[in-house]
Amino acid sequence: MVIDWDAEVLGPLMGVFGEPVQYRPHTGAPLTIGGVFDDAYQKEMLFSDASVEISTVQAVLGVQLSQFKVLPAQNDQLTVESTGASYVVKDVRVDSHGGAKLILSKMGTA
Repeated sequence: MVIDWDAEVLGPLMGVFGEPVQYRPHTGAPLTIGGVFDDAYQKEMLFSDASVEISTVQAVLGVQLSQFKVLPAQNDQLTVESTGASYVVKDVRVDSHGGAKLILSKMGTA
């Protein structure tokens, strides 16, 4: 049995946990999407000798790729409506089920 991840999993997930985001691609028209925002995603890295461990905290946005006409890309910008905070996309990590994790960097205020 083939699972339609976009319709059966990602769509309902965005319906429950997603929040409005104003997305501004580097090229193309701005759009409103739903995304699962986390401003305290923790990433841990272990180096080969296992004696050094580094943890970083950064903002991420989980998205459903079917919401985009053009796939998200590095240097796109977005604003999370609930906080008003703006971010630039530093990396796009696409999964094999129609979703992606956008690694974000907070933009300064003018």
